[in-house]
Amino acid sequence: MHRFALAPAFLSVALGATSPGRADPLPAYGPELEGFAYPFPVERFTFTSQRQPLQMAYLDVKPEQPNGRTVVLLHGKNFCAATWDSQIRALTGAGYRVVAPDQIGFCKSSKPSAYQFTFRQLAENTHALLGKLGIERPVIVGHSTGGMLAAHYALLYPKEVAQLVMVNPVGLEDWSAKGLPPISIDRWYERELKTTAESIRTYETATYYAGRWEPRYEPWVGMLAGLNSGPGKEAVAWDSALLYDMIVTEPVVYRFPQIAVPTLLFIGQKDNTAIGKDLAPPEVRATLGHYPELGKAAAKAIPGAKLIEFPDSGHAPQMSEPEAFNKALIEGLETPPSSRTK
Repeated sequence: MHRFALAPAFLSVALGATSPGRADPLPAYGPELEGFAYPFPVERFTFTSQRQPLQMAYLDVKPEQPNGRTVVLLHGKNFCAATWDSQIRALTGAGYRVVAPDQIGFCKSSKPSAYQFTFRQLAENTHALLGKLGIERPVIVGHSTGGMLAAHYALLYPKEVAQLVMVNPVGLEDWSAKGLPPISIDRWYERELKTTAESIRTYETATYYAGRWEPRYEPWVGMLAGLNSGPGKEAVAWDSALLYDMIVTEPVVYRFPQIAVPTLLFIGQKDNTAIGKDLAPPEVRATLGHYPELGKAAAKAIPGAKLIEFPDSGHAPQMSEPEAFNKALIEGLETPPSSRTK
């Protein structure tokens, strides 16, 4: 399977970000990523939640030769629907309809100033979107924080999920129980306001890409940095702080034995993600984010789960190894694991 390139118009806008060796100023995008182009047409789902009108941006990409199945792609904390570009092209090429939403608080969706962010709420929002689109029993694929959301979705709606796929999900361990000190929302907010292109690039190199940076990752740095430096940066940082608090305080690991749908678990073996671990004492920090062990433990805990490991990948194998990842994903969807129970 060949590597799918980013759409030219999308790439030209995204590459406005400062990259190594460039002197261009960093673009500033609006609070709903206004000014940043996605590789497919963006649609919007308007609804009311927690007594306020909201809009959820999403991609709904249909194949030329449909196979009758739909895949829903749930992005991670520092990702957006657009970052699934390669997977959308591969899946639609294989006959799947693909829906990729931007969750509330992220990317091109609403940034409410007062919202109780929970994984249950985000799952309910996603369920409402799929109901509006008339989609029944999709495959739910989630990466990173989206993996936590996908697990909650499968727990809430087990009869409405054909298959669950989690890609390097966070929440495989309870960081607080392991010694991560309490982090207030105000402190998260202060940290988020300091986000820069350099800090994003440094973190992603070490965590997402196993120490190997490539120019093709630069659009996603520009996307995040532009969102965090634009005219709505305070609203973006505040929702980001609320979301980090949700991630840390709602580990899903304890509920893995309750998952009752066929499950695939994709784990980049060089991942070391543990949100907030830089604030932990050194002896605690050393115990967090060991994904080779965490992946095996999760696969053992989820009834009938199948584990697929990517030895050379970090937190984002779908981006660092798109060809291998897309091939494994499509093969996994064609031959889903059993849904046996323990």
